[in-house]
Amino acid sequence: MPFSPEKAPSSLWILTDGKAGDVAQCRGVAEALGAPVEERHIAPRAPFTWLMPFGPIDLRERETRPGSPIAPPYPDIAIASGRRAVPYLRRVKRLSGGKTFTVFLKDPRMGPDAADLIWVPEHDKLRGRNVLVTPTSPHKFSAATLAELRSRQVAEIDGLPRPRVAVLVGGDSRHHRFSEDDQNRLLSGLRELAHAAHVHFMITASRRTPAGLAYGLAGLAKSGNHLYWTGDAPNPYGLYLAKADAIIATADSTNMIGEATATGKPVHVFEPSGGHDKITRFLGTLRRMGVIHPFPGPLKTTTYEPIDATPVIAQRILSDFSAARQTRNNAPMGQPGNANAGT
Repeated sequence: MPFSPEKAPSSLWILTDGKAGDVAQCRGVAEALGAPVEERHIAPRAPFTWLMPFGPIDLRERETRPGSPIAPPYPDIAIASGRRAVPYLRRVKRLSGGKTFTVFLKDPRMGPDAADLIWVPEHDKLRGRNVLVTPTSPHKFSAATLAELRSRQVAEIDGLPRPRVAVLVGGDSRHHRFSEDDQNRLLSGLRELAHAAHVHFMITASRRTPAGLAYGLAGLAKSGNHLYWTGDAPNPYGLYLAKADAIIATADSTNMIGEATATGKPVHVFEPSGGHDKITRFLGTLRRMGVIHPFPGPLKTTTYEPIDATPVIAQRILSDFSAARQTRNNAPMGQPGNANAGT
């Protein structure tokens, strides 16, 4: 990042309730910022959770309590994600005297005043002067990371004949259900592609993948020259992304599809039963950009400029952080600058 040391942050917090998707996005942005990072996990109880994101924080986690996730000293920048983290982020802003620059990833559900800077994906509707919008979500698979993974020698992957296709399978979620017909449709599409295009798959599933579908994917892998990750460490997900000639991903995870678009390789999306307007808008944007294609369907080979929201978000954070610091330094004595209201 083109910022001199005196303008760059020297400390950074990640503030979440530990949800994997939120943590992953925050970590990706934090890594791009390059500042020393502390991860602070909140664990509010009912009835406080019932009132969130509007607050207040759980009194058991106040800054004066032992083990508080928001105990000082306060960082230059705090990045949060998840509805429950909103009151804590606002409190950090107030307790720091307005000095901590606050960032919230995704819609905080209480408008643009929740943080100094808010990032949302394009399919969310929140807009404002301090709201940054990108087509896809932040993640940890930067161009440099993918290049390093691509250069690694991994015998079982490198030994697969080309074309190699990464198959990223999610599972049942709040908005999607993999019916028996859906599972059969996905498996049949994979078998047809393997037969017609002589494709070799690198398959990953998740904890949400229905047992029958996981069993079918494992059987498919055994039937030909394919790989199937069984869940043992280490996780080859990043290697599969980096070394794939194309990617198949299920539509239940916008994060997974966003990570796939960082490769610049064609992404084929399988849509199980269900859906949501936001996901439909997300897929529509990528379809108009020529990035994604329907699956089952023929294998595409057309590449595109990789899409990576992470450096865009990091650059905006650094720019706004530097401007906020300059404003605060230039403020008259007794007027430390504007700080968002806390709870």
